Amino acid sequence: MSKKPKSPYKAWRKYRGREQYCTTLRKVFDYATTNYAKKVAYQFVDGGQKYTYDEFRQKVEQLSMRMTRFGIRHGDRVAIFSQNMPNWVVAFFSATAFGRVAVPLLKDSSENELTNILTHSESKVLFISKMMMPKLTEESAKKLTLIIDIETFEFIKKDNEDFKCNGWVKDPQPDDLACILYTSGTTGNAKGVMLSHRNITANLAASFKAKPAFKRDRFLSILPAAHAYEMGVSTLYSFYVGATCYTLQKAPTPSILMKAMAEVKPTIVLSVPLIIEKVVKSSVWPTIKKSRVLSWAERNVPHILHWFIGKRMVKSFGGKLEFFGVGGAKLDPEVEKFLIECKFPYAVGYGLTETSPLVCNVMVNKKKHLGSIGVASYRVDIRLDNVNPANGEGEIVVRGDNVMLGYYKDPERTLQVLDDEGWFHTNDVATVDAQGIYYIKGRLNNTILGPSGENIYPEEIEQVINNIEGVEESLVMERDGKLVALVKFEDNAIDWDQATEDKFFEDLNARKKAVLDWVNKTVGKNSKIGEVDAMKEPFEKTATQKIRRFKYKDSHGDEPDKKTEK
Repeated sequence: MSKKPKSPYKAWRKYRGREQYCTTLRKVFDYATTNYAKKVAYQFVDGGQKYTYDEFRQKVEQLSMRMTRFGIRHGDRVAIFSQNMPNWVVAFFSATAFGRVAVPLLKDSSENELTNILTHSESKVLFISKMMMPKLTEESAKKLTLIIDIETFEFIKKDNEDFKCNGWVKDPQPDDLACILYTSGTTGNAKGVMLSHRNITANLAASFKAKPAFKRDRFLSILPAAHAYEMGVSTLYSFYVGATCYTLQKAPTPSILMKAMAEVKPTIVLSVPLIIEKVVKSSVWPTIKKSRVLSWAERNVPHILHWFIGKRMVKSFGGKLEFFGVGGAKLDPEVEKFLIECKFPYAVGYGLTETSPLVCNVMVNKKKHLGSIGVASYRVDIRLDNVNPANGEGEIVVRGDNVMLGYYKDPERTLQVLDDEGWFHTNDVATVDAQGIYYIKGRLNNTILGPSGENIYPEEIEQVINNIEGVEESLVMERDGKLVALVKFEDNAIDWDQATEDKFFEDLNARKKAVLDWVNKTVGKNSKIGEVDAMKEPFEKTATQKIRRFKYKDSHGDEPDKKTEK
């Protein structure tokens, strides 16, 4: 029997009391607002919606009391539909700290998705921003007891007949339901993931072990707070440790993001691979390529050049960056190799909404292993099931306090992923080395069975394609017994406005042939692609920028001749 790897986590005895006490979001709320009362908890980058921890407590208690007066009691569902803002967290705690259940919705949810989630969750209250109001139907509004403007906390809808002051609340217990997060992921089947107070607080403790943060830290929130990754490892984690969390008021375009970085000088930022990949591929690498001096340095003294670039990258992110978390999807290995050489303070994490989310994490100040998702997170048990003895690949299964209660009103799908012993089956395939370091291969339901019965992981082929000059993104699938790549070329590579002219087809066919030739020269014989189809528009994605694969299972691309064939 192999020896269990030694735990990489520091004891931090000074903070053991906090971990033992904070077993519910009510206790997190009490602990943080008592111990960090005068510190700033949340604010916009420009200073708006600014709350100290004490002011935050007062506003949360005031909001909870208003809901109590209208009969909103413990166990009732409170939906939140808004772009990121400090008031989002106020609304969240006004529900969860008093035994109610928060139902956060991603801001990109459609009118139909909003209607379905409000109905399925049986929400009685909706916090909504002005930007989202057009998506709320009159029929949905009628079913709600309260509709509250999240920007001002004024009532949009209330019924005085409900003013009975009978919305009794209670301190939640660790295994009580805290929130329902709806996720359709990449499969298209919406599920309501039920997370308990124990789930969320276990993740907060695991986040501290993975990257210890303190009162002095400054978080910059750029991802949707309604997603488990941002919510658990940034928005709520900053509150848990007494730090300050700054929120962008606009979408994180490169110019807005750089300006915010310079102003906030964050020490901790959570991101998805797409953001750091764009910085490296669209800015850093072209700069090196265009400069004779930098190109010479890349060939002759790469270690000095990479050290210099790493320092410049940290400076461009505000100069104080200690932790740049990357999660939600797989990081491009070429970009990761470059980040390692530059000693950029990044760390990869792996998780799922169903695991609150952390399952694995790379330690930011430890040796990086290219392509790995790190070790098992604090107090999380992991094993590989149905391991292939030929290559060591098996499905990641997880057990711990981080694993969800189940899918809301969906026992059938819950039983498909949760076994009798509490193991959650992730559907992700990985390998593990002797040090307990895991490497993701792909998704079980994305796996393509090759002609000799071997597993082909489309994600690995896509990484090869995405590193070809002129390619923005790609998706590999099986069609009629052969591998097909749907490729979105960069806008400056293909001019779709000329789609009826001969030159367009010449350029497009040359690009497609270059992709086909390079991939088939690079990958193994079983992973060779038989066709390349071009996409005009970017692929539709989830909140963490993973392609919604199910949308493209019958796609033949957007080329004029292909469209007529369908």
